[in-house]
Amino acid sequence: MSNSLIETEDGSHSLISEQFGVSYHSKHGAIQETQHVFINAALRFKAVIQKEISVLDIGFGTGLNAYMTLLEAEKENLAIQYTAIEAFPISYQQATDLNYSALLKMKHFQPVFLKMHSTDWDAPTQLTDQFQFTKQQIKFETIAFTDQFDIIYFDAFAPNAQPELWEAGLLRKMYQALKKNGVLVTYCAKGVVKRTLKAVGFEIEALKGPPGKREMTRAIKG
Repeated sequence: MSNSLIETEDGSHSLISEQFGVSYHSKHGAIQETQHVFINAALRFKAVIQKEISVLDIGFGTGLNAYMTLLEAEKENLAIQYTAIEAFPISYQQATDLNYSALLKMKHFQPVFLKMHSTDWDAPTQLTDQFQFTKQQIKFETIAFTDQFDIIYFDAFAPNAQPELWEAGLLRKMYQALKKNGVLVTYCAKGVVKRTLKAVGFEIEALKGPPGKREMTRAIKG
């Protein structure tokens, strides 16, 4: 099943999932959203106290979260171990159409971005000196990590598209996957999601949202 390419309001590309009928990113700006929700509220938040960081990306999608994390690692000399989960990967051809390297003025990193999409599944790959990358083609519900990650980018499709991904069973798996003081961030600020995160053990922070959203959520494992 194909996906449709769109341009978001900051000029960066996203895709509309034909399977779920929703966009992979905020239509107000894909790059802006990733920078605000995942880089600023999670990666930079953690990097204040540690330079070696393990990240679990729940929804590899277009690869934008992973790519911007890699660029931040290069810029700030962070050592990142990055695990990306994706049940329904986009095609390599779709990845070549995305304009992230051009907009970020990082065209020399475009081959690294494309390698994220072409590298073998379940094979740890050292994409740069700072960034080790592994991707797994599995459904989110099947993960079984314990005390392994410093950060989770919870970037699943919205609750109205895939409500089962926002229920206690899966969010409890997220809690278990994090190390003590680990951080989960998501663009979603629905009350029911925050209550569920709290119920499985997280401490919740409501943060200012990216352009177009009033709030986002950061959850910390105590």
